[in-house]
Amino acid sequence: MSKAVSAKVSSVSGKAKASAASTEGAFEPDLKRALDLVMKMMPIAGKSGEEREIARFVTDTLRKAGVPAKAIVSDNAQEKAVIRGNQGNLILQLPGTFRGPRRMLTAHLDTVPLCVGCRPKRTGDMVRSSDPKTALGADNRAGAAVLLNTAVEIVSRGLPHPPVTFCWFIQEEVGLYGARFLQKNLLGNPKLVFNWDGGSASKLTVGATGAYRLRIQVSGLASHAGVAPHKGVSAIAIAGLAIADLQRNGWHGRVVKPEGEGTSNIGVIQGGEATNVVTDQLAIRAEARSHNPEFRKRIVDEIEAAFQRAAAEVRSVEDRAGSIEFERRMDYESFKLPEDEPCVLAAEAAVQAVGLTPERAISSGGLDANWMTERGLPAVTLGCGQVAPHTVAEALDIREFENACRIGLRLATGH
Repeated sequence: MSKAVSAKVSSVSGKAKASAASTEGAFEPDLKRALDLVMKMMPIAGKSGEEREIARFVTDTLRKAGVPAKAIVSDNAQEKAVIRGNQGNLILQLPGTFRGPRRMLTAHLDTVPLCVGCRPKRTGDMVRSSDPKTALGADNRAGAAVLLNTAVEIVSRGLPHPPVTFCWFIQEEVGLYGARFLQKNLLGNPKLVFNWDGGSASKLTVGATGAYRLRIQVSGLASHAGVAPHKGVSAIAIAGLAIADLQRNGWHGRVVKPEGEGTSNIGVIQGGEATNVVTDQLAIRAEARSHNPEFRKRIVDEIEAAFQRAAAEVRSVEDRAGSIEFERRMDYESFKLPEDEPCVLAAEAAVQAVGLTPERAISSGGLDANWMTERGLPAVTLGCGQVAPHTVAEALDIREFENACRIGLRLATGH
């Protein structure tokens, strides 16, 4: 951040002395505004790779609160991601009104495609989509709103705070690409990192599984399915045998073996155009997960071996066989934060400060924190009220969201 921008932001935060003098106890956020923000953010379309509109909403809201335009930047993470999207990670740095280690608050902007078209409606203490065909998008507009409301509180009220960075990630839902390709030089060297995603406000996720993404190309031999099926080699038959092999031997779905535990899934199968042709090509996408890197590799090896065995088994009348092209790519590595990691201890104190009992958890899914921790920025992930994400039953628990906003403000201000 330039000195000029830093001075402008400092002048906004310069109201802090008057604010602090009139404030007793912890700072409390404007929860009505916070709910209004998340209700406005959830209907904005922003599936992975298409986050520009929701990023513009965040930027406009920050500007209206008094944040100088030059303090808000976007990096080029989208240029390195699998989806060449229309928006990079959105980053705001605020200089501190007092000295202390820089804190960083993060959440992802993108939603799964099922959320596009949602119409949030409040019923009692819950918010759901009034369109039964869409998910709500609380994952993770709730987390993004926690950050946005916290930044607005600090700037508009001039609250005292240590140096703090806010980062809204892109493309979390398709492989954590925003966190993976984040430009660290734009962050101001944070020492305590707090991420918001799924679960209750008292939940602190301190570790998560690692995952491989797999692409399997099955090549067979086309022939007329009615006249000469025996002259063909069915790619579908090869895949069917391989998947049955994996299922029968306990390497598909939940995987529990003496040497480790994990999961695997054949998620996408594409191929074939007509019933009267022996299908010669199938494109398959799969994944394997485990907290144990060696066992995760073992799962991947077993998947590849099953497909190779199946390819050798299915043969034409001329004894011709199909083939397999197998590509494996690490999506994210597993991690577990130390018991005394400073960000975890700070998060626990903030959770306790709002009257909740912190609960440490390990996730079986990937988080932006996987890549943050891998890149030297250990991050604890806190919940913000999402329920049943990625389904049409998704909901936002308002009370949990409000507590997340309280916790966010305490962590950002160091209060």
